[in-house]
Amino acid sequence: MRSSGSSNGVSLNGNGKEMEFLAPPISNGPRHRPMTPLRAIRGVLCLVIYLSTAFMMLVYWAPIATLLLRLFSVHYSRKATSMLFGMWLSLWPFLFEKINKTKVFFSGESVPRDGRVLLFANHRTEVDWMYVWDLALRKGRLGNIKYVLKRSLMKIPIFSWGFHIFEFISVERKWEVDATTMPKKLSTFKDARDPLWLAVFPEGTDYTEQKCIKSQQFAAENGLPILKNVLLPKTKGFYACVEALRNSLNAVYDITIAYKHRCPTFTDNVFGVDPSEVHIHVQRIPLHEIPANETKASAWLMERFRLKDQQLADFAAQGHFPQQGTEGDLPMGECLLKLSSVISLTCIFTYLTFCSSVWFKVYVALSCAYLTFITYFGVMPRPILGSAKALFRGKKTT
Repeated sequence: MRSSGSSNGVSLNGNGKEMEFLAPPISNGPRHRPMTPLRAIRGVLCLVIYLSTAFMMLVYWAPIATLLLRLFSVHYSRKATSMLFGMWLSLWPFLFEKINKTKVFFSGESVPRDGRVLLFANHRTEVDWMYVWDLALRKGRLGNIKYVLKRSLMKIPIFSWGFHIFEFISVERKWEVDATTMPKKLSTFKDARDPLWLAVFPEGTDYTEQKCIKSQQFAAENGLPILKNVLLPKTKGFYACVEALRNSLNAVYDITIAYKHRCPTFTDNVFGVDPSEVHIHVQRIPLHEIPANETKASAWLMERFRLKDQQLADFAAQGHFPQQGTEGDLPMGECLLKLSSVISLTCIFTYLTFCSSVWFKVYVALSCAYLTFITYFGVMPRPILGSAKALFRGKKTT
């Protein structure tokens, strides 16, 4: 598949041999739906609702769930956080599928509702990670999903608070830095009592034509597969996740995401102009199939992305993945119940903040300071009970 007006030649291994690298075109054609004044107003209204509900849910519930409960039990703190903030996250699939009328098709294998899993996916555009929520919501695991994301996202106002209390893993994308911080964070997720959906995008960045050409150049110079629909995966982070959690995971799932006609942006999602269809293919991989040796695991992941590249090429030709229809539609009643609950709580919190006792204003101010502090310094409160037990054991040993 040829790119629209972009190709590049590179000298390989100093032998003067020229090789042309081609990336498939990224559709920049007309939007699926036109941007009308009504869509613009509706999009702004949705964004205001989502931001205001996020702020109020965070400042009122986060100190209770992540401070008071966590001082006594990390497990119950995570359980409360999962329940409360998973309810807020459900607003996004509702926006995509019920308000914007985006069709989301699932194919391949069905993910069980129970279990601790690692998901790895291709990164076609900036909103891929949001469509994993559509799958997680159907499985009742929306509040248990965690991402490995770039540290710059931790600077986004309000949302960075959410990323931190959800315990997303922020990385610099420089292994000399992440080699120490990433395993330390992963080690906190080993409790088998805590449901876990850890999502990883091994490419490390979203796909663009220029990035694809650079990836192809690197592949050719190092004897790796020349890929057109995905970038070469960064294997060290993926291997670190598998090895840190191997004994507590039930399975790994290979997720392939494709868009019909046009790749969406965040604003496309907000205003409902794109995408028309999202296709998500799921394949289960038993843990024992992933080599324990890092070199072999890296080669294994490279092969998975070679197969993913072919899978996306087949999707471009056929318009769908095989074995389509593994998941049903979102239940409208459940979505409306969660939406009304979140909006009702936000209205109550807003009234308490602006129209009630001054102590609620003090609480909000202290909560904002607390969230800013723990996010900026990347810390979470440690359980008093656990610290007391450790201290007691130390004295007993002495």
